Amino acid sequence: MENNAAILALAALAQPTRLETFRLLVKHEPTGIPAGELARVLEVPQNTMSAHLSTLARAGLVKSERQSRSIIYRADLDVFRELTLFLIQDCCGGRAELCAPLIASLNPCCAPEPLPS
Repeated sequence: MENNAAILALAALAQPTRLETFRLLVKHEPTGIPAGELARVLEVPQNTMSAHLSTLARAGLVKSERQSRSIIYRADLDVFRELTLFLIQDCCGGRAELCAPLIASLNPCCAPEPLPS
């Protein structure tokens, strides 16, 4: 990830409603949430939510898909992963022992399903 893309993503997340929106979208992966539902859950007027979603989309953090009369928004986890890796790529100057607690805390909240034998 380039510096400018990281700055754009971080700036998009540096606002309470957009940060809350992005976190809610991450929780609802992979199905996503309709724009109107996001506005209702976060108690934000629909036109305001639309502006926030546009900012997040310009930063590459969310993507949308029309389904019938609704627009479903989803977090772009690939871009989120790139941003996270960008932020920690030079973690602790290469001293793995200093990064160990950080890396351990990045374990996913849900353990992957074991592959069938």
